[in-house]
Amino acid sequence: MTLKQQPFIIRVYGLAIHDQRILVCDEYWFDTLMTKFPGGGMEYGEGTIDCLRRECMEELGQQVEVLSHFYTTDFFQATRFIADKQLISIYYRIALSDPAALAVSDEAYDFYEKKEGAIRCRWIPMNDLNQDSVTFPIDRKVVAMLLEGKQGV
Repeated sequence: MTLKQQPFIIRVYGLAIHDQRILVCDEYWFDTLMTKFPGGGMEYGEGTIDCLRRECMEELGQQVEVLSHFYTTDFFQATRFIADKQLISIYYRIALSDPAALAVSDEAYDFYEKKEGAIRCRWIPMNDLNQDSVTFPIDRKVVAMLLEGKQGV
């Protein structure tokens, strides 16, 4: 089986909690508004932590410290945007190097311009967090775990 025939897509995400708030990224891809945690697709040759650090540098503009593994998908989830692929998502708790320096908005989808690849981060108070705060099914499971006080698996 060649690399292009691989049926899996691996994505790695960070859970940054600071001052009783969690960081999310509002993004626009494939004509779709989405809210997700910082992170993204693992590239060939990367490990999961290298992927997360690269993605956070791209999306957040700063280094992160990876604190601990939180969760890896344990159920089947087809990818939404790529046909015939299974999604595996891996989540780590992270600490930002400088949370106060992060450019954020207080409103969802507060893009400078709504175009492919637009991204804007925001903090959600943990008291306001619910499964509808994020777009994708695996993220919703992670939110449920956080709200239940689970420390991850």
